[in-house]
Amino acid sequence: MRKVLLVRFGEVYLKGLNRSSFLKILTDNVKKAVKGTGASVWLADSRIYVAEFEDMDDIVNRVKKVFGLYSVSPAYEVDKDFEEISKACLEVCKDLSGTFKVLARRSDKSFPINSMDMAVELGGRILDANSQLKVDVHKPEHKVCVEVRDHAYVYSGEIMAAGGLPMGTGGKAALLLSGGIDSPVAGYQIMRRGVRMCAIHFMSPPYTGELAREKVVTLAKMLAAYSGGMRVYMVPFTKCQLEIHEKCPEELGTLITRRFMMRIACKLAKDFGAQALVTGESLGQVASQTMEAIGCTDEISDIPVFRPLIGLDKIEIIRIAEKIGTYETSILPYEDCCTVFTPRHPMTRPKKSGMPKAEARLDIDALVDEAVAGTEKLIF
Repeated sequence: MRKVLLVRFGEVYLKGLNRSSFLKILTDNVKKAVKGTGASVWLADSRIYVAEFEDMDDIVNRVKKVFGLYSVSPAYEVDKDFEEISKACLEVCKDLSGTFKVLARRSDKSFPINSMDMAVELGGRILDANSQLKVDVHKPEHKVCVEVRDHAYVYSGEIMAAGGLPMGTGGKAALLLSGGIDSPVAGYQIMRRGVRMCAIHFMSPPYTGELAREKVVTLAKMLAAYSGGMRVYMVPFTKCQLEIHEKCPEELGTLITRRFMMRIACKLAKDFGAQALVTGESLGQVASQTMEAIGCTDEISDIPVFRPLIGLDKIEIIRIAEKIGTYETSILPYEDCCTVFTPRHPMTRPKKSGMPKAEARLDIDALVDEAVAGTEKLIF
């Protein structure tokens, strides 16, 4: 009897002729997630298995973050012998109390005991061994599961994983990472679709400080834990913002700032090979996120702009941030460049036709090129 992690995949099942290539990538991603632990990983009979490790909690924490996986279960692997299966069931149940039921399944139909008989006999043995348990076949607190495959696997409980599609199957994108609540969630949502992500952050020293920088670095590392790594571009943005503040209409300052971010991000996206930009915008949340304002920023980008949070409200976004662990870092009270030179009365219904005149006093190409040239590249 040895401990293994039984790993299930979800949406990959829907892939037709491409399923084998998706499963290979997914299995490789699990191997990368447990690298350095000494664990072995293999794919067999519609499951991925992880074994030969010391710390189950560490393995679960690593594997459940792999995109493309539906759930994981710490399990015991035993020979296809009923007595061995029974011992594993008693081990799984020894610390349980409350109600339970046994679910048994045979992929190997040559196993001499059918699923129903196996469940009944194992349930009786568990009751005899543990007086703290009683049977409830309708709404049990615990489900003791037995799967008879190449070996027999016994477990209780299922830990939900990240879901989505395997990382590396959906192309590349560049995330505009502000340091707030929304953008890390937006990045996570797009990464769940198998998209490799870089992050682009705009700094405005001395208006933003070292603590604000470290906050963004921490968020990038949190996202990197899901993606297997991340490249982060730190863009010096002070000169752009000063020029906009001095030479452009105040009510359009935030919108013009966003347009400059898009111009710079498009250039850096090409360095990464990204096919799209990703932002954390939610429709109507702030003045720069009205339909008209979004239209004015989108016309600057020469690649698609994805906004996975566009229809979510703040409470929904916060719930996801809490789930993925970024919320507490995102609310740290350090300034980011979006709060620098904020207009008192920003325009919420701008017209595209008016933007060239509003930006006419700026040397756009020179400002963008200088910001790109001064960008620092970090690898996590």
